[in-house]
Amino acid sequence: MSDVLGDFAGRLPACGNLLDLGCGAGEPFACEFPRRGWDVTGVDFSARMLELATRYAPRMRQVRADMRDANFAKRSFDAVAAIYSLFHVPASDHPALFARIRGWLRPEGILLFTYATRAYTGQDRFDGHITFMGQELYYSHVTRPELDAQLVAAGFSVIEARERSIGGETFLWVTSGVSG
Repeated sequence: MSDVLGDFAGRLPACGNLLDLGCGAGEPFACEFPRRGWDVTGVDFSARMLELATRYAPRMRQVRADMRDANFAKRSFDAVAAIYSLFHVPASDHPALFARIRGWLRPEGILLFTYATRAYTGQDRFDGHITFMGQELYYSHVTRPELDAQLVAAGFSVIEARERSIGGETFLWVTSGVSG
């Protein structure tokens, strides 16, 4: 994970404001970025995860909300991360969420997110449940060309997209920049 963090941080200014969508317990982004001088806002719908984040990422500003319902002022953030969270939102909601994220980012902003693909679900498109650590969790994704089109329509350019295997799971890690 440290190479992902390093690659992401290397594309960003020395300090700024980071939005961590689906922040969970605050690891690793909400823990690491304050050490780098960044202000971090974490959004998660789980009170339990935010309680854990108080311990692991005490300097993170917490917002308890579904990421689709969170509201922030335009151009509030230099970067947005959605690590292991976006694919738990229905794919039909992704285009609107990408557009909202684009609005929250400053002109040179960067978005980093993980995305489920055939490598994880075994299907080109997926909308259903998968057992993870004994729990049935919802997952959703579209094809890579559809994802790219959604990002472009929302005002992003794809800087990098590659599958990475971390912790025995393979996901597409996408870095997108604000275009135009």
